[in-house]
Amino acid sequence: MSEGTAPAAGEAASVADEAARERLLYLRGSIDNLDAALVHLLAERFKCTQQVGELKARHSLPPADPAREAAQIERLRRLAEDAKLDPAFAEKFLNFIIGEVVRHHKAIAYQAATSNDDRSEETQASSE
Repeated sequence: MSEGTAPAAGEAASVADEAARERLLYLRGSIDNLDAALVHLLAERFKCTQQVGELKARHSLPPADPAREAAQIERLRRLAEDAKLDPAFAEKFLNFIIGEVVRHHKAIAYQAATSNDDRSEETQASSE
């Protein structure tokens, strides 16, 4: 195509397609970065909830806290609305996370109870 002439229909489409491909690659790169950030944020969150589970197990607290969970869900729904994110989606996402946290807390409590039982048996056996 020479300077000053309009591109043929096919050339214009390929130029537009190339621009669209470049934009798509750029957006996907941003999505990949955000996905990586989400994974790292979730990892940090679960490190904290692991410590909460250990603290609960040490003090014989229940693995789940329905009142806290309900407050967190309501809080996240408000945050989602403010951020123009579907609050129902945000609630589903948090419910999934809460379910995993409670599952981990139950496992930690079970492990703590089992190791306490083992220690009790060892103490009893050594005192006989």
